[in-house]
Amino acid sequence: MILGIRLAEREPRSPAIAGLLAAACLLAAEPAMAQPARAGFFAEASLVSADPRMIWQIMLGGFVIFGLLTAIIVWVVTALRKVRMSHSRRMSFINSSLNRMNQGIVMQNALGRVVFCNDRYLEIYGLAREDLFAGITNDDLIEMRFRRGMLGPSLEDYMATVKANARFVVELPDGRSIAIHHSRLPAGGIVSLHEDCTEQRALSRELASNKTFLESVVDNIPVCIAAKNIDDGRYTLANRAFEEFSRMPRDKIVGRRAEEIFSAVSAASINEADRAAIESGSGHYSSEFVVELGSKPRVLASNRVVARDEKGNPQFLIAMFEDITERREMSNELEDARKFLERIVDNIPVALMVRRVSDGQFQILNRGAESIINRSREEALGKTVGTLFGGEVAKVAQLRDQEAIRKKAMVAEEQPIHTSEGLRLFATRRVAVFDDVGTPQYIIQTHEDVTQRRQIESRMAHMAYHDGLTDLPNRAAFLQSLSQMIDACEGADEQFAVLSIDLDRLKEVNDVFGHAVGDEVLIEVARRIKKVASGGAVARLAGDEFGVIIDGKQPESAQLLAERLAQAVRSEFNVNGKLIRLGLTVGISIYPQNGVTAATLLANADAALFRAKSNARGSIRLFEAEMDQQIRDRRALHQDLVNAIRNGELSLHYQPLAITRHVCETGSLQPKDAVGFEALARWLHPVRGFIPPGDFIPLAEESGLIVEMGEWILREACREAASWPRPLQVSVNLSPAQFVHGDLVGLVHSILLETGLSPGRLELEITEGVLIEDFDRGLLLLRQLKGLGVKISMDDFGSGYSSLTYLQAFPFDKIKIDRTFILHLGTKPQSAAIIRAMIGLCHGLNITVVAEGVETQEQLEFLSVERCDRVQGYLIGRPARIAQYSDLVGRPAELAADPQPLRAG
Repeated sequence: MILGIRLAEREPRSPAIAGLLAAACLLAAEPAMAQPARAGFFAEASLVSADPRMIWQIMLGGFVIFGLLTAIIVWVVTALRKVRMSHSRRMSFINSSLNRMNQGIVMQNALGRVVFCNDRYLEIYGLAREDLFAGITNDDLIEMRFRRGMLGPSLEDYMATVKANARFVVELPDGRSIAIHHSRLPAGGIVSLHEDCTEQRALSRELASNKTFLESVVDNIPVCIAAKNIDDGRYTLANRAFEEFSRMPRDKIVGRRAEEIFSAVSAASINEADRAAIESGSGHYSSEFVVELGSKPRVLASNRVVARDEKGNPQFLIAMFEDITERREMSNELEDARKFLERIVDNIPVALMVRRVSDGQFQILNRGAESIINRSREEALGKTVGTLFGGEVAKVAQLRDQEAIRKKAMVAEEQPIHTSEGLRLFATRRVAVFDDVGTPQYIIQTHEDVTQRRQIESRMAHMAYHDGLTDLPNRAAFLQSLSQMIDACEGADEQFAVLSIDLDRLKEVNDVFGHAVGDEVLIEVARRIKKVASGGAVARLAGDEFGVIIDGKQPESAQLLAERLAQAVRSEFNVNGKLIRLGLTVGISIYPQNGVTAATLLANADAALFRAKSNARGSIRLFEAEMDQQIRDRRALHQDLVNAIRNGELSLHYQPLAITRHVCETGSLQPKDAVGFEALARWLHPVRGFIPPGDFIPLAEESGLIVEMGEWILREACREAASWPRPLQVSVNLSPAQFVHGDLVGLVHSILLETGLSPGRLELEITEGVLIEDFDRGLLLLRQLKGLGVKISMDDFGSGYSSLTYLQAFPFDKIKIDRTFILHLGTKPQSAAIIRAMIGLCHGLNITVVAEGVETQEQLEFLSVERCDRVQGYLIGRPARIAQYSDLVGRPAELAADPQPLRAG
């Protein structure tokens, strides 16, 4: 089969055959040509005269030569035919092989003529063998393809591409891609290979797309991915997460070992994990290790996979690792939080249980729940109420659970539960937990042991209506009982009496023996009153006040009971070996004559008690109508005192203190004898006129007005004293109430700064009551006041029972002997001895002694003889406005400072 294109030319004779023919002719002519040379004859003569035998020899030699030549020619022709056939077979084989190739082949000679093209080429471009003609050139072939739409959009562009590139791809209009490769031959000419690479290109594009996709996936996986060659340990792949973690671009990661990227310690950890993965039988290895990166070590969670070749030898190591430092820290924090919450749940003072609604199984139990279920929580978790406590308990629990689910609110109840500590009362609370769609998921149940609380509440309820010391009903309970008694007697011809009882001399017992002994006495008094008044309602109304309600014929029943009570209390009390005697003073009111309400009856009984105490301690007094008027007058006086404070009706009078010896020698008060003044409050009522201090000062003490009044007195006295030319002292009395209410030390300090008075000129007088109420607090305040630089004086010294104790506890600057001792001088020898002892005691302690209430010359002379330091009293000077003592303070009378009125607030 002829595959190539054979040009129409005659084939020339072979040069080898021509040579053989020439050689044969020469051999045949050689004898004839040689003969004339030897004989010297011409050829023509030789031929004519030749011997026939020679002629036959020549002819025979010619035939031989001709035969030989013919044989040679035949051999040569045969040989040439064999060569031609071999060449033809070889060309047929080559043509057949080239036609069977998947690539199209076109060969052109140096002249540009196509000398060969295979079938695949024609198939690729949709050509037929008949389309080819003799002498067709490569350009003709290209133009033919262009005309048939098998070249591309532009012939010029294609030709330019051919000249510029040895390899290129042509995109045919039908969508196929043809890869073309031109190779130039040494002798000239070109061999072109044309291969349909459409599928290959599509596959390449798909592979490229898949590669891009996979690279994008790997790059966007939020964990670090790296691959390394096992032989040399160099990284061959790194994703973006690895770049970000290592803080290094991947082109500096790929091709490097771990030692070149991380620190030595970190690289050692990485290599150790690599070795463990390679040596593991499964080819998978998970681990956590620490690498040093930046200023903080990072914890990595790693998964390694070994990729092996077809022989099973490890080739690549693929590592996925994630920085779990923050996660680990968070995990640790969560674990700590979990443990913390567990500790809280375990230690909350209630039993906590959580059950799943779907199956009723316990999910959470704290330690407190163990006492409820009487077993360990490990044993109870995963079990139901029915499993643990039986069906009956389970039914009750289910009803309560359904109620909590139905109400969607907390359901509470109290129930007794048998525990390891016995029967206890628990407050049980249930609440249902719902999911987002409103389906109940869990029941949270708490049990709080309220046994002690209920006991306390019961005790508190008891205490609300009972006295904590004697366990008798208190004032509130007494008034309640009194109201009930009134309701029961209303509309009936019945009587009952209310007794208001005051315990005499209890204050002295507290002062002498202490409050602990006084409390024991009160308990015993309550027991005796309750025993005597059996059948009557007994209550403790205040510190040393008791109340009794007694029915029967009145007032006889009440008076008889009062006498029996007085007799019972007069009996000695033996408390820790101390014999104590007390008495009772009783006031009585009768229903309905003295009132028809509880408050009125008790108030009238108190009024009778007040009158009894005013007349004689230990007496019994029935309420009388005029007593009610006295109570109203007292209340009115209290309101007037409130108004007096608001309207500035109070004023200060000043009573001088003098040196005893000087006054006694001169017989009158001279300016040089005066050492100071005591400021005393006076009240001039606009209607009632002058109100004695003995009337409004106790009222102010009882009502608490003394605190406000005392502040005004202190400020006004300091303001006045600061204006005196002579630096005399000014004394101001402080009430025990001022030590209890407010910041007394701060008040004194601010007033001194405000008025400018020197602290050494201010003397604060206190009574024993300041220390009796709260000894430690009173002592602390006195020391703080003394720290300001003011003087502290004890007033009414000797009237109490603990005066000597106070002298030992606090360094008083001055002691004022109680006026009762001065009053009895000359009439009671004991008074002189007591005064003499007091003066000696104070001088021994280096304390200044003042005698107040000096009204006679004899008293003054006695005090002078006994070396009393200072005296005060009517004999020396009566309390008066400071203008009357202008000569003593060192200024004319018309320049005396105007007093500032007392204002409320």
